[in-house]
Amino acid sequence: MSIDAETTGARKPRTFPLYKTLPGFLRNPLKEIERIGREADGELLRLDLGASKPLVVTHPDHVQSVLRHSDTYVRDGVFWRPLHGLMGDGILGEGDLWAFSRKILQPVFTTRNVNALTGRMAETINEAVDDLAGRAGGGQALSAGAEMVQIVNRTVIRIFFGEKILPAEIDRLLPAFEAVATKLVFRFLLPFVPEAIPMPGDRAYREGVRIMDEVMYGLVERYRDDPGEGDDIFTALCRARTADGGEPSDTWVRDNLVAMFATSTETTSTALTWLWPTICNNPEVALRLYDEVERVVGADPVGPEHLPDLTYTKQVVQELLRLYPVGWLFPRMATQPGEIGGTPIKPGQTILISPYLTHRLTAFWERPLAFDPDRFSPERSADRHRYAYFPFGGGPHQCIGMHVFNVEAQLIIASMLSRFRPELLETSAAIEPRIGATIRPDQDLQLILHPLDRSS
Repeated sequence: MSIDAETTGARKPRTFPLYKTLPGFLRNPLKEIERIGREADGELLRLDLGASKPLVVTHPDHVQSVLRHSDTYVRDGVFWRPLHGLMGDGILGEGDLWAFSRKILQPVFTTRNVNALTGRMAETINEAVDDLAGRAGGGQALSAGAEMVQIVNRTVIRIFFGEKILPAEIDRLLPAFEAVATKLVFRFLLPFVPEAIPMPGDRAYREGVRIMDEVMYGLVERYRDDPGEGDDIFTALCRARTADGGEPSDTWVRDNLVAMFATSTETTSTALTWLWPTICNNPEVALRLYDEVERVVGADPVGPEHLPDLTYTKQVVQELLRLYPVGWLFPRMATQPGEIGGTPIKPGQTILISPYLTHRLTAFWERPLAFDPDRFSPERSADRHRYAYFPFGGGPHQCIGMHVFNVEAQLIIASMLSRFRPELLETSAAIEPRIGATIRPDQDLQLILHPLDRSS
């Protein structure tokens, strides 16, 4: 027997009809979503998009109900399909293949193993910043986003593939990933449009996926039978064996590589791109950050030994992800009857979870639009609701690479600020977030990196 909210007296979510929201979505979709989130103020809401009527969950109690019950609310449905088409059925899938993927990858991301990789990460980052110094020395403007992508990709490739991937393959892989990340946006925002209807970016997206597949399957073909030594992710996937001793498919290896690589590079490079306008527009934060890096790292190459004392740097990273969570929207689909905040949920219902909106709720965040890294000091973090802040998801599907992200981001910031002081060009001052598969700046940020004079 179906549950009817009107006859049972159950709470009905507030509905935002298409005719009222469409003008705002056409002008600026992210600002319209922010407006809707402010009006709902933590209550469950329904977006009437015509072809789809998803429920949007923002209150931490409701987020917890969804993310902790991964058997009831799964990665499926119309909003997940564009991502599934790219990521496949590995660590970002569901069911047995997800459980098997997590079992294989979890040891790679334990604190102990990440600590063992940190020296390699720091070495790669320092090399990349050395190369950046050669480009920045003349005082010319650089693209902040492009430079962050280059440093992050170089580091992630080292962790993921060790020495197994060829430079020519890297040169093909990185532009393909960038094309896929940017061209997926229309399918992600309009998932109910049939694949048969062409949309902007479709051709570039398909070409990017084709190149990614060629590189990934080429690596699998070369190393699957003899992966050799190494504690990198690719080697761990090649060594994987099923419960009966068999080998998982090449597609399973490819899906996990693409999913982990895409999430690792996009999260770190995008978050660090937001660093530059943020500290340039918040001089008190910048001074505290500079002082910590100077005190802890000084003129030395950054290394694992510096991480325990980069406490404010870590808080800056956490606050960046509060204001600009890269995974700003998590789609789920109900598989069985349930209830969220007094509202009955039927099987097949689409649920959208938005860290971007939850991280701005005034009931849980004082002055939510202000950049304040001290929110993440031990004193102020102690009593916070577990799901008031969830840039890496939560529950069984919480991102297993979040410790790698935190370590990598701190090392990159410390390495760069021990060498440079940033200046954001005036044309980049009015930066706004732009909605898509991730939240990126709406313009190419032009940055001048002034080398520190350590001659005295």
